[in-house]
Amino acid sequence: MCGSFCTFSQIMPQIRRLAEMGCEVYPIMSPAAYETDTRFGKAAEWRSELEAATGRVVWHTLPDVEPIGPRKLLEVMLVAPCTGNTLAKLAAGISDTSVTMACKSHLRNGRPVVLAISTNDALSASARNIGQLMNRRDIYFVPFGQDDPFEKPCSCSANFALLYESVMAAREGRQLQPSLSAAAAL
Repeated sequence: MCGSFCTFSQIMPQIRRLAEMGCEVYPIMSPAAYETDTRFGKAAEWRSELEAATGRVVWHTLPDVEPIGPRKLLEVMLVAPCTGNTLAKLAAGISDTSVTMACKSHLRNGRPVVLAISTNDALSASARNIGQLMNRRDIYFVPFGQDDPFEKPCSCSANFALLYESVMAAREGRQLQPSLSAAAAL
């Protein structure tokens, strides 16, 4: 989880669903998601809810996540929500947070990373990074679209209800389609 705090309440039920569907979920939070209290909730409460949903302690430091690649710990990496900041770092190969290091460590084994974007600048500053990542091997996207086309015309968000389906498609080496949805479909 990255710091798109306004989406946490939409993502938590989907994380519980992943666990209920038999997925072993290892929770990872970026420093911002792990530490920051916002109007959308207290960080400690989100951590507690995530740990309860997964039955595991949240990994949030570089030493926590670095072994993911060498030990081949995960089958699929899901980043939900994936902020514009994280998109930019992944596109540039920067691995200075727990989430970006986890992705880098996981990708070294040619295993899929699924991104569930949530960013106010998807159709402006982050568009280049989305395009670059869409063209990369082993990177998949949860279908996304404009979340508020009239008030925030550059903002896009993943259809979080499709997290499970997106992960299953990525396991098979395919992008869940359509990858871009009309705003009304979200």
